[in-house]
Amino acid sequence: MQGFAGKVAVVTGAGSGIGQALAVELARSGASLAISDVNTEGLTQTEDLLKAIGAPVKADRLDVTEREAFLAYSDAVNDHFGKVNQIYNNAGLTHIGTIEFSRFKDIERVMDVDFWGVVNGTKAFLPHLIASGDGHVINISSVLGLMSLPGQPGYVAAKFAVRGFTEALRQEMQVAEHPVMVTTVHPGGIKTAIARNATAEIAEGMGLAQEEILANFDQQVAKTTPERAAQIILEGVRKNKARVLIGPDARSADLMVRVGPGYQRLFSPVTHRVAAPKKKKR
Repeated sequence: MQGFAGKVAVVTGAGSGIGQALAVELARSGASLAISDVNTEGLTQTEDLLKAIGAPVKADRLDVTEREAFLAYSDAVNDHFGKVNQIYNNAGLTHIGTIEFSRFKDIERVMDVDFWGVVNGTKAFLPHLIASGDGHVINISSVLGLMSLPGQPGYVAAKFAVRGFTEALRQEMQVAEHPVMVTTVHPGGIKTAIARNATAEIAEGMGLAQEEILANFDQQVAKTTPERAAQIILEGVRKNKARVLIGPDARSADLMVRVGPGYQRLFSPVTHRVAAPKKKKR
């Protein structure tokens, strides 16, 4: 893909899923990579893939919730490569459970990683992106940053927050006339491990069972591969799109929410049928 040769790109959550696919696609496009993850095994696998391609790579374990570590990491990456052009704030997790049954710490954990991790990454690298004269911030929200669904309140809140934060950042960069582009990404169902790695509380009021949720997510929701998602994201970045929608489900959701709050009455029963355990026939 044109437009990435010679760029230095930072990818968080690069040990699997979209993050790994982004790193590989960027490496194939001629970029140098700074990759990070809390999962060192997955991170090593990604590092090996990038080295096999021949891309310059710096791999570090990083917890995106640790702000001081993130600030030090941004300086280390800039010192290592001499510049930073792009950051893909991709690291994320989720928790399955209703507001009634979820604990405070479950919601806080999702917000810490999925929202504050994005804030930490953006703030840490923004001075370097401005200094590069050719910066780009790419923050990964979700289809659940466009619309709400029951069962993942922390994830929905975090992804809506990422959307608002990133859209505000794009406006601020334009007003300040800084040489930094900004893109919000809204993936729909992607074939990654985020649902399988989710923590969960059984929400009896909705009839949720984690095993059923995971099976139905894999079979009915996850329609797009990480590789295809990465290609769509990078095409959007190359074209400096403000927003990138990934998958037919994300595009459909974007259309549905335009009708107003009434979409919730349509989607809640559908979500219940997908997530709830199927009743066995007698």
